[in-house]
Formats: sequence, structure tokens, C-alpha cells
Amino acid sequence: MDGVDRTDWAERQRRAARAHAEADARRRAAEHAKAAEIVAWFVAEAARRGLRPTRLTARSYDGRRRYRTRLTGWYVDRARTRAVDVDGRWHLLTVPGGLRARLFGAEPEPSPPPLVVGEGGRDGESIPLRTLLTRRLDAGND
Repeated sequence: MDGVDRTDWAERQRRAARAHAEADARRRAAEHAKAAEIVAWFVAEAARRGLRPTRLTARSYDGRRRYRTRLTGWYVDRARTRAVDVDGRWHLLTVPGGLRARLFGAEPEPSPPPLVVGEGGRDGESIPLRTLLTRRLDAGND
């Protein structure tokens, strides 16, 4: 292979990699948009059913401490590590913790909701987002 062929080959590889990355980004954006619709449905349905939102707390990464937050919403799993706030944002309620969080509370950032919760996790347990949120609605205020 001469220098020109190598340059052409390298450019084709770069274009293919870029196209693949762009397609993956579009797929993820579409999944996040669909998941956001499901979360919005959940918030509307929770309000319709009269589910009381609660003040949410966050857990330290090591799981030993809980920190108050300014968030109000609904926990959606038994471990209380995932929640939807009253504004329809998805939260993973694990934070680094530390003295500042103890004194002033934690401020977990919202994240894009997944279509499948727990997908790719070590325990192998995953559940479609709609199924998880439907179970939460069916549990009522418990």
C-alpha cells in the first residue's frame, strides 16, 4: 500500500467512525426523548391518582450516609436511589457526600432517564422504565 492509499484508507476509517458515533448519538437522544415522555406521563398520572410527593434524600456513594436535598418527588425503587421529582426530572440519588453535604444538604443533578433501568448493571436485573413507574403508581402512597 503506498502513501496515498494509506491516507485514503485512514480518511475512510475516520468518516466511518464519525458516522457510527453520530448514529449512536441520535439513537441515544431518541431513547432519552421517549424515556422523558414516560417520566412526564408518570408525573401526570401520580398527580391524577393523588400520590403524595415526599422530600427526597440522597445516599453517599458508599451507602453509609443519607443527606437531605431540596428535591420533592417520588422514589421509584425500594433502595430509594432512583426518583422522579415533581418537575418530571429523573434523579440518581447517590452523591459523593462529605461535610458540605452534611451541613447544607446534597444537590443531586438530574440525568436523562433510561428506557431500561439497571441495564448493563452487575446484578443483571433490569426493568423497562414504564414497568417500573407503573409498579410505583400501583403501590400508591406506600
